[in-house]
Amino acid sequence: MNDALKIENNDIMNKFQKTENILNDVQNIIEVSQKEAYRAVNTILSQRNWLIGYRIAEEELAGEDRAEYGVEIIKKLSKELTDKYGKGYDRSNLYHCVRFYKAFPEIVDTLCRQSNIRLSWSHYRTLLQVHDKTARDWYEKEAYEQTWSVRTLQRNIDTQYYYRLLQSKDKDAVEHEMQEKTFEYQQDKLEFIKNPVVVEFLGLTLDASFNETKLESSIISNLQKFLMEMGKGYAFVARQQHIHTEKQDYFIDLVFYNYILKCFVLIDLKTTRITHQDVGQMDMYIRMYDELKKSPDDNPTLGIVLCSETDEDIARYSILHGNEQLFASKYKLYLPTEEELREEIEAQKAVFYLQQKETEKQNKEENPLLLHGQSHFAPQNKEGKSSAPAWQSHFAPQNKEDYNG
Repeated sequence: MNDALKIENNDIMNKFQKTENILNDVQNIIEVSQKEAYRAVNTILSQRNWLIGYRIAEEELAGEDRAEYGVEIIKKLSKELTDKYGKGYDRSNLYHCVRFYKAFPEIVDTLCRQSNIRLSWSHYRTLLQVHDKTARDWYEKEAYEQTWSVRTLQRNIDTQYYYRLLQSKDKDAVEHEMQEKTFEYQQDKLEFIKNPVVVEFLGLTLDASFNETKLESSIISNLQKFLMEMGKGYAFVARQQHIHTEKQDYFIDLVFYNYILKCFVLIDLKTTRITHQDVGQMDMYIRMYDELKKSPDDNPTLGIVLCSETDEDIARYSILHGNEQLFASKYKLYLPTEEELREEIEAQKAVFYLQQKETEKQNKEENPLLLHGQSHFAPQNKEGKSSAPAWQSHFAPQNKEDYNG
């Protein structure tokens, strides 16, 4: 028998290669199948959103005051579609469908019924951040030809990769630097399954009795995967941790310790849209935890509100904005719309970048939390050195006495 047996039939079959390692073979079959299925769904999702945007834009042309008429169309559509199909069709998402169509008007030929969509809806939503058409088209082409992940594309847009290449005399050096910086993103073969299940898009029904307790149980049951979603360095500490004050008792849903950041991470779970009250409650938890639980050697506590939806206005104007100790993330039951996916990435990016900075400083300095003689994040002693000790255990202590000493 040949060492490598290729079966040609379709994309999945073409990518199958039999080796002597059955475990690797089966894992590869599973991963390739998942990726192909996700790609197929995303392609159809992109086509759907383009057609929705096309139809709304065409309808706008029928109104005398196109801008006002377009607003009314989207307002009415949003209500009717949400009532019939559930979440995912709010006005903001419909506006993004229109933007998608207007930014890529020729990507689908409605007369010939042909589509030139080559990237996922996640990629296209990210590309909408680029207003320069020439740059946007270039990013689209490169993302397709170089098989950039969404995270790689987002980073390259954020760092002005296109313009830096244009201005640089040593383009190879710029490209090499980009490849080094995005290597980890590109190696994440299962990035595509980190998005929640395609429940909304496929029209499946959800368990109406799903609540915070079940969400928490689900997260705990899949703790390892959940931690990977948030980033490296997280160790589980406690569930429903009790904090007693003179006036009232409080229970923090989930507590982790990040041994890279040297800080505790508090998580509050919600299954409804995040509110100002939720944000204020988390801020209170952080202050209480710093006063009653945090060791003097620990860095300031971080807080995450996990919820079904993140209100963009709150994230922008409330205490979440500019607060290094508090940021919102989401744990979605639905396939994120492109806007929701962007918000999720931005929310989780805060933790990821902090971890990356800590890791980079660990490689360059004896004390990973010390920067230019003084850390912005780490507690300092009188000599100006970080007092944060090396974390010895992957699991944090469970009672106040252990925390303090």
